[in-house]
Amino acid sequence: MLLVNLGTPKSPSARDVRQFLRRFLSDHRVVELPRLIWWFILNGIVLTIRPRKSAKAYRAIWQPEGSPLLVNSQRQAEKVQSELHSQGVSNAVVRVAMRYSDPSIVSAFDELTYRGISKLLIVPMYPQYSGSTTASIFDEIGKIASKRRYVPEVRFMNGYAARSEYIEALKQSVEHYWSMRGRADFLVMSFHGLPQQVCDDGDPYAQQCANTATLLAEALGITDWQMCFQSRVGPKDWLQPYTDHVLVDLPRRGIKRIDVLCPGFSVDCLETLEEVAMGYRDLFLESGGESYNYIPCLNADSRHVEMLTRFVRQSAADWIEHGR
Repeated sequence: MLLVNLGTPKSPSARDVRQFLRRFLSDHRVVELPRLIWWFILNGIVLTIRPRKSAKAYRAIWQPEGSPLLVNSQRQAEKVQSELHSQGVSNAVVRVAMRYSDPSIVSAFDELTYRGISKLLIVPMYPQYSGSTTASIFDEIGKIASKRRYVPEVRFMNGYAARSEYIEALKQSVEHYWSMRGRADFLVMSFHGLPQQVCDDGDPYAQQCANTATLLAEALGITDWQMCFQSRVGPKDWLQPYTDHVLVDLPRRGIKRIDVLCPGFSVDCLETLEEVAMGYRDLFLESGGESYNYIPCLNADSRHVEMLTRFVRQSAADWIEHGR
């Protein structure tokens, strides 16, 4: 089994960030521009300016063990494997792979096939499907398989935005936070943005985000909440409302105490820890807000591990039944 996430630079240095961004932003699934035009923009502008700024942001959230995304992902995999073993699935092997960094999908794929794995479940750690994330992982698996003489039987999960196990895990996480830290007057659910045109062309991401947010609000029994989208870049329209605009507007509406959750991220990373937990907090308080609390992602929490284990058992029920 592979738990696959986006990736992270090896270190918060500008050099390593530049290498990571080059791999990430060279994917045609991520940037849907003519290749030649984008090559000049990427190499002439983006990779000249952005690495130094991003490296500073990474340094603000880097842990002694390394990148939060990688550290949390590895803990997830270890706990899911341990849980499967405790449930009698003793031959289960769970590994982490990153789409644009190490441990790479190809290295994980080759390790598992070398070990004699004949059945492989791919779980992209993106609750909401998008061509720019989930489908890119499928592309990479296909590319690897096309170059290998032996290919195991492969199954994919392509999202779990509305699955009851996911909504329940989020609900329990929020309620646990509230029981420990208290509850604000309003809940903001911030998802990573996409260019509006991508969804207009048929990507289901925006609708799946709305499904997650609505189901979670219903499960929590709340009416004071709002969904929004963060991390936009460039001059074109992205999915709206924009999170930064919402945070500026809420104090004007008399809403000055908020909790913020990112239900589109399975583990905390640059976008949640630096952009949302730090940068957006400053923005909200500077705009007249009084209390801003970030609710962490599910990470390697027991609720998340239980959810992922259930997904594995459901997706690979016949494999498990026959002991493969």
